[in-house]
Amino acid sequence: MVKYLKYKRIIDLSDSSRKSLFLFGPRQTGKSTLLKALYPESPTINLLMSDQFLKYQLNPQLFREEILTQSNQRPIIVDEIQKLPLLLDEIHYLIEDHSYRFILTGSSARKLRRETSNLLAGRALERRLFPLVTKEIGQYNLNKIINYGSLPAIYDSPDPEEDLFSYVGAYLKEEIQQESNIRKLGPFANFLEQAALDNSELLNFANIASDVGVSANTVKEYYQILEDTLIGTFLAPFKRTKKRKAISKAKFYFFDVGVANILAKRLNIQPKSELYGKCLEHLVYLELRAWLSYTRNRKELTFWRSVNGQEVDFLIGDDIAIEVKATSRTQSKHLKGIKALAEEVTLTHKIIISLDDKKRVMDNNFIVYPVKEFFADLWADKIF
Repeated sequence: MVKYLKYKRIIDLSDSSRKSLFLFGPRQTGKSTLLKALYPESPTINLLMSDQFLKYQLNPQLFREEILTQSNQRPIIVDEIQKLPLLLDEIHYLIEDHSYRFILTGSSARKLRRETSNLLAGRALERRLFPLVTKEIGQYNLNKIINYGSLPAIYDSPDPEEDLFSYVGAYLKEEIQQESNIRKLGPFANFLEQAALDNSELLNFANIASDVGVSANTVKEYYQILEDTLIGTFLAPFKRTKKRKAISKAKFYFFDVGVANILAKRLNIQPKSELYGKCLEHLVYLELRAWLSYTRNRKELTFWRSVNGQEVDFLIGDDIAIEVKATSRTQSKHLKGIKALAEEVTLTHKIIISLDDKKRVMDNNFIVYPVKEFFADLWADKIF
């Protein structure tokens, strides 16, 4: 863990001592700040700066010539490498022939994957930086995260709502459009709002297309843009049940609760409301995804829903089932989904995350976790 400013980030970048890294993450997750703290002596090229971008765009060999004057004993940092993918050829050469190591940050993998087939042919590892997780914040305000998310600058802001509006307007609705060559901003902006409203729900491209006024194929492409630019991720369904046929549609989650709320025009979300439960589920998803990534756990994160409507919010691998309920009194009726799944697969962990005030065990070894205690035990490796 590395301390920078007021937070300790959990991500482990120690592999940079032996190999180059891609460090991906949406804007304002703290990539540049983290790298400045970790590698204060490393040369840094920031491709968001117009003079550096234009210099290397017009004459990419200058990049090679300048790097060759630097020591290869510490990594070279290149910020926002997706702005100029052609530099990857020079970087490839410098790694291969001169043993340089690079840390290449990016807020999008779209251009890189489109213009370079293999991202340095395995010569660089990939790491992801997420918005702050609860362990990094410490004494966090759950309701604040539920409403405004956990991007570092937003969580610390005296006016998080205003800053989120600015972030969404300046970044998502403009830079993502430019990054993806979207010609008509209006339909894409409408899509963003609808996608946020449908966050965590089963995807129905035809219905969204009808609401937005574009084709279903365009909606699919828009979702792919969101995934490629790290604005959200698909959650695949768990299908390995036989007696209860599983649905095959995926879900989609934005990378931050606050960003989804602002896009969907949801403000002042209060406990005991339906929206609060939806946002709590979203937050649990984000913590689980970050935990799997930071601990390098390769188990798949999925959800399960039968065609008859029985559902489990999250599965880790094929034996850990997690249900999220925004209730302060978990009851037997809240266990039905996991019970149905347990009749088909062997579950080693059956967990209900709720707003209960104390952890307890219910029938047949269901563990009811208060949400804050679940997050604390998750990051302390006390659960699995």
